Parts: sequence; structure tokens; C-alpha cells
Amino acid sequence: MSDIRKIIIDGKEVEADGAMTLIQACEQAGVEVPRFCYHERLTIAGNCRMCLVEVVGGPPKPAASCAMQVRDLRPGPEGQPPVVKTNSPMVKKAREGVMEFLLINHPLDCPICDQGGECDLQDQAMAYGVDFSRYREPKRATEDLDLGPLVETHMTRCISCTRCVRFTTEVAGITQMGQTGRGEDAEITAYLGETLDSNMQGNIIDLCPVGALVSKPYAFTARPWELTKTESIDVMDALGSNIRVDTKGREVMRFLPRNHDGVNEEWISDKTRFVWDGLRRQRLDTPYIRENGKLRRADWPEALAAAAAAMKGKKVAGLVGDLVSTEAAFALKQLVEGQGGVVECRTDGAKLPADNRSAYVGTGMIEDLDDAQAIMIIGANPAVEAPVMNARIRKAWIKGASVGVIGEAVDMTFPYDHLGTGPDTLTDLLGRDHSDVAEKPSVVIVGMGALAREDGAAVLANAMELAESTKSRFMLLHTAAGRVGAMDVGAVAPNGIADVFAADVIYNLGADEGDIPAGPFVIYQGSHGDRGAHRADIILPAAAYTEEPGLFVNLEGRPQIAQRAGFAPGQAKENWAILRALSAELDAVLPYDSIAALRQALVKAHPHLGQVDEVAQNDWSVVSGGAMDAAPFRNAVEDFYLTNPVARASSLMAELSANAKARRAEAMAAE
Repeated sequence: MSDIRKIIIDGKEVEADGAMTLIQACEQAGVEVPRFCYHERLTIAGNCRMCLVEVVGGPPKPAASCAMQVRDLRPGPEGQPPVVKTNSPMVKKAREGVMEFLLINHPLDCPICDQGGECDLQDQAMAYGVDFSRYREPKRATEDLDLGPLVETHMTRCISCTRCVRFTTEVAGITQMGQTGRGEDAEITAYLGETLDSNMQGNIIDLCPVGALVSKPYAFTARPWELTKTESIDVMDALGSNIRVDTKGREVMRFLPRNHDGVNEEWISDKTRFVWDGLRRQRLDTPYIRENGKLRRADWPEALAAAAAAMKGKKVAGLVGDLVSTEAAFALKQLVEGQGGVVECRTDGAKLPADNRSAYVGTGMIEDLDDAQAIMIIGANPAVEAPVMNARIRKAWIKGASVGVIGEAVDMTFPYDHLGTGPDTLTDLLGRDHSDVAEKPSVVIVGMGALAREDGAAVLANAMELAESTKSRFMLLHTAAGRVGAMDVGAVAPNGIADVFAADVIYNLGADEGDIPAGPFVIYQGSHGDRGAHRADIILPAAAYTEEPGLFVNLEGRPQIAQRAGFAPGQAKENWAILRALSAELDAVLPYDSIAALRQALVKAHPHLGQVDEVAQNDWSVVSGGAMDAAPFRNAVEDFYLTNPVARASSLMAELSANAKARRAEAMAAE
């Protein structure tokens, strides 16, 4: 039951929930209160004192607005609403005093600090500080920490807001950072000098309000005002995190998260954040044709003519890769089916039914995890397959949710009930009474590790039955960003990948995760010289995900638009444009000349894809499957850092992968 109260903030009467803190009530009323330690997604520390406000009739000193609730305020002598002032002389003096204290030991690093231009301390010193210092004593200095290859530290700049400590402990689920010492000796440190072991550690760079924690790979490469900022969608996993791409000229300089409460809140994984150096390396920038076993450079007319000649009159099949936008998958389907062929997007062999959206997208939303009291994970490891979603499951666990896992026993950053490793546990669960679970909100999550096997259809059927018997929301944890969109446009062959391998010519659109057997002629269209290009007879260089606009449908079925942030290198072209040019060579011209026209055709054929950022309700229909075998489930992703061609081209991802391997192989001392 809500407890709505009236309060007066700076002379304006507003209504606020009694459980709100004053800083939230002020924000709701449109009044800005400065802060350093307060962050709405972390617990309240109340230690920077920058958010002081005056509570009229309260104590004769300013109060920290982040740590006082609306219900703590006392009404006036005749029952008038409580009065809060955020700009009185008392508040102004208090803020100047706090700012002066913060700057006592802060070094004058602004000209060489990477945070310059987007620094909370800079902005608030200008707005709320004074223009002189009364201190003549030497400044304190502290040693920098080694947190690993991602986060660079300058701990002398630290103002002890503890945001990094709270994030790593509460959201990322690691206990490697904390504060030691008291008074002037207090400092944030990593226990026993450990480097951070988390797939989400990069978020502390965004959280740090000063330049104490900055991005190591991005250090000294650009200033914020030099960058062009483009809103886009991440494709490193199927969650569809909202990101901002910052470019300088033609180069991508960094990726930052954008806030989206329904998807990634304001976090992104380390792979999402740091994979940008992979966009510069191993790029395909000119067409190639294989002659006498060797690839030679060609120009576009020659390459397209050779591809068309190879396809005419032959049995053609299309393969849709993991990072392909929905428009490109749609265009390939129209092109290949126009030649009498089939197209397949389930390159890992996942047994996903083509015509049942509740079985390949499910009925749950990512937000449902927040309020779930019981979560069942089958054949998946969200900590590696979608770390931001894993943080959401951890948040539910902190609130008291019970989490059960059927599959490999792995570290998910929170304790869970490991019920078993294979289908026999699932069968056993189906035979039990679930009336206790059916009464509370619950979610069943199935991963590709459970579906990309021979008995995948049977596992899916049993998992859906479990969701039905427990009245749970049903979700699939996809590992490929383009998979749901490709399924939505019907890029599925009757017999799966077997139909593709039986063709004479395979048109491979960015599929680099599997091997194509010897025999068929292969035309590869993609951005990186990865596995697909090695097997190709003709290579057509295409744009990467930051170099063309595209629609991506995330694992909950939410269509989102990625904008183009830059241009492809060399002669590489946008994916849809290559397919459109090839269709003209085949005398089967696709009916659109622009991405807008293609998108119109796509939405006309599949209207739900036009509802951008909305999750469509799927009609629930349990699939039928045969018998499950006894083999235990194996997780779909073994190496978090090397799951796609962009990541494999990144030298930083290679270093992180090697570090993770070394950490796992560390010899333990005998007890």
C-alpha cells in the first residue's frame, strides 16, 4: 500500500511516496540535488555529504537527502506539509564546505585526466564550489591498484564515494574491493592485491564520479567533445543491451551503456564495452575469388558476376550468422527462395520450432526476473551467456528468490540449488507437485546448451511443460543476437542445417561458428576474415554492426534499432545492399533500393517487427517432442571472450581469455 505524502520543496508543493528518499522526491519535483556517492541502483552509503538539504523545523544542521525518507519529515506546527529547501544560505554554505573538503587532497590532474569533460567533480566544483582553497598543506598521495587489463586506477583522485565497492559486491557479485584505514589513511583497495574477476567490472568506470577509475584501453586516445555519439544496440549477446557508440572520424573509440530499465538497466558486459578494437583488425575490405586453391583480389562487378554464375541453375541454400540484422536475414531469404532454395539461421543445431513464437522467444520479459520468487535455469550459464541478465537474476536472489539449476555446476555469482546435470532431473521435476511454486511469480529459463543437441526438441517440450505446470513465465536464453529476428522472418529450413549442407551452393551470410563440410561451393558475405572466410570460394566484404543501420530482436522478442555510427572500411558495403546488387545479377531484382524501403517490406510481411521497443504477447502453445536421452547438459558458451568474429579479432579479448584460462588452471596449495 502506497503512503503518499505532501511536502514543500523550494516553495513548490509536491506529492511523494513516504518510502522515497528526499533526493528522489527532489528529482521527481524537477529539483537537482548534487551527489557523489548516491546511485539509484546501489545501496545507500550516505558518505559524501554533497546532497545536504535544509529541513525546516528539523535539526539546526543540514540533512543528507539520500539517507532521509519522506516519512521521516515532521509536519509544521499547525499540520502544514513539511518544508525542504535545497538552495538556502545554509545549504549553499554546507555544499561549499563539503566541496572544499573533497578538493583538499584532489590532485590538479584535469589537463591529463581521462575523465576531463565528463567529470562529476569538475561539474559540481564549478556549480557548487568556491574559487579558492584555504589549505596550504601538501596533498596526500596513494598508490595505484592493479585491477587487471580493463580498469586503470589513479587512486590519489579517489574521493571515497564507495560506488565501485558497492557495485562489485552487490551487482557483479565479487568481493575483491573494499575500504581500509580511517581518516586520512582511508583508501579503496583490492583485497590482497587481487585483480578483478568479473564479466561486468567495466561498469565501475562509468560509476566513478572522478578520474580514479578510467578505461585502460581507451586511456589518452580522445576527449569527450571530439567524439560523435550514436545510439545503438549491442550484439555480443542476445540480451540487446542499449549502447552508445563513440566515434572519432571513422574509428570507433569506445562503447558506453545507455539506460533502458526493461533490458540492461544501465550496465553492459565487459565484452560489449571493450570489443571495439576487434572492429579494426582482420577486416575484409575487398572482394576475393578463389582460383587454384588461392584467394585473389577482385572488384565488385567481377565478384558479383562470379557469385551469380555459381548460383544460376544450382541447388542454393542460405546460412544466416549470429550477428546478422533482421533486414539482412529477410533480404537473403527473399533472394535464396527466389532461386528455389532454403535459408537456415539455427547454425548451432538448436531445435527451435519455426512457427511457434512462444517456443523460440517464450512468454517472459527480462523485467519479470526482478519480481520472480523462483527461477529455474536449464542448460545455461547466464553469467557467461548474458552477464547483465545474470546480474538481474542475482538481484532477484538478493530479494529472496530461490534459484534452481539443471546443468553444469558453474559460478553464477550467487548461490543456487544444483538439482542435477541432465534430462533425468527434468523428468523427475515434472513428476512432482508444484502447487507451492504455482502461487508465486516464477520463471523458467532454457539455454541453447539444452536445445542444441539431438534431443533438443524433447527437452524444449519438457521445459515448456514444467513452465505450464508451475504457471511460470517461459524464457529462452539465446546466444546469438540475430537469431530471434531471423526466426521471426522465417529463415528456417525444413530439416535444419542438413538441408543447407545438401545444397550445391551455400550463401554464407556471416556464419562463422560452425564448419561447412567439403563439397558445396561457398559464397561468404561478412565483415571479418574468420572461419567462414577461410572456407569460402568467393568473399564479399560487408559492414560490421556499427557500420550499418539494423533491426535486432532480443531474446524476449523486443525489436530494437541499431543506428549506423561509422562507415565500413575499403570497398566493404552494407549487407542488404550487397544482396540487392547480387539480385540484379541474377535477374531476380529485390523490390527495394533503400534500407527504408526494405524495412517497409519487412514490417508489411511481419507487422510485429514494426513495434520498436515493444514486447509482443505470444500465444502459449506447448510443443511435442520425443524421448530425451541421458547425456548431461553442456553449456553453449565455453569461452566468454571469444564467441564471435569481432571478439576473436580483438587483441584485448584474446588477453582476457588467456587470463581467465590461467586463473582457472591455477595450482592450489595442498591444505
